[in-house]
Amino acid sequence: MKYLYYPGCSLKSTGKPYEESILCIFNALGVEVEELRDWNCCGATAYMAVDELKSFSLCARNLALAVRQNGSGEGPVHIIAPCSACYSLLLKTQHYIEENPVVERVVKAALKEVGYESERLSEKVRIRHPLDVLVNDVGMERIKQKVNRPLKGLKVACYYGCLLVRPYATFDSPYNPGSMDRLIRALGAEPVDWALKTRCCGGTLTGTIQGVGLRLSYLLLKEASRKGGDLLLTACPLCQFDLECFQDDMNKQFRNQVHLPVAYFSQLMGKAFYLSDSEVGAQRLFIPIKLEAAAR
Repeated sequence: MKYLYYPGCSLKSTGKPYEESILCIFNALGVEVEELRDWNCCGATAYMAVDELKSFSLCARNLALAVRQNGSGEGPVHIIAPCSACYSLLLKTQHYIEENPVVERVVKAALKEVGYESERLSEKVRIRHPLDVLVNDVGMERIKQKVNRPLKGLKVACYYGCLLVRPYATFDSPYNPGSMDRLIRALGAEPVDWALKTRCCGGTLTGTIQGVGLRLSYLLLKEASRKGGDLLLTACPLCQFDLECFQDDMNKQFRNQVHLPVAYFSQLMGKAFYLSDSEVGAQRLFIPIKLEAAAR
């Protein structure tokens, strides 16, 4: 199966290591992806709060582009959205077009103005997250076969964040997700059992109400460390940014020392596949991934 890939804004900027590692591991596993041509911002975060209907229209254009680019085959087009915000908002757009007549009318008119069809976008496009594709399409056995550096002894805190499985739990449990944990076990590492795997990291509050944002991120890092995690893995560019880049500020504010590597799950997969740091963007991390624990 061929998948369309929707990077969104973050994976072309601050989330570049996520894009590099995702595309690299897909290539290693023989998963064929093609970037969505002429994609636009999904309208997440601030735009959604300013004008929700225009944000839905922005998202719907990406869905219509997917149909135009790869919609001639049987069944729906499968489009992969690695960013949690993009993934959530694309799903939200589908649901609102289907269930809300006002949204459907506005989006349909907006797409018509720029020459795109809006009919049955919920049927013609299936929105996928990389974890969903890896666990349910590629499968654990195929992933295990690609592991050239088993990560036995490494303890990993799998962090899903608040958007990946809520409110639309299309491939995992909204209460206790386990897809990333299964993936980590396939690499030979041990996922730690912790209760904060879907707790909010603070999101954009780190840049607006910093005291609140830093505390939310600090609680996650502190608990992951307390549970014995050697590193924390995420699937969201904003979560990765908040949790890694502000650790010095957290330590100053809370007069404590947290120094925990925070990487994308795809980067650790690449390390287990024995891909180079440059291939998976690991050299871009402020706190390096250390695999000494896996050698114990």
